[in-house]
Amino acid sequence: QVQLVESGGASVQAGGSLRLSCAASGRTFSLYAMGWFRQAPGKEREFVAANSGSGGRAYYADSVKGRFTVSRDNAKNTVYLQMNSLKPEDTAVYHCAARRGGVVTTLEYDYWGQGTQVTVSS
Repeated sequence: QVQLVESGGASVQAGGSLRLSCAASGRTFSLYAMGWFRQAPGKEREFVAANSGSGGRAYYADSVKGRFTVSRDNAKNTVYLQMNSLKPEDTAVYHCAARRGGVVTTLEYDYWGQGTQVTVSS
């Protein structure tokens, strides 16, 4: 079992930046690929970004490429999502997720955090 705790969500103006954090429990964090997903009201949950257990591979949705960066600090059992040049369409609840093994860009993750609200105003 993996417990995930997110932080960093806030309300910002378009063009601003935020950094989300996700702290995980356990002693084998480096064996888990980590993903970020978001869900806006009335819409389905969608993939945002993910990286492999070592941090050596990262993937991004087309909508955030060049603006968002996923990273991790395995010594701290923490994964980050740096969000720059935020747009109103980025407004959503952001969730982190974990899976044992290889990184994927689908919803096939085993453990999910509670989510943190990001609101971007124009």
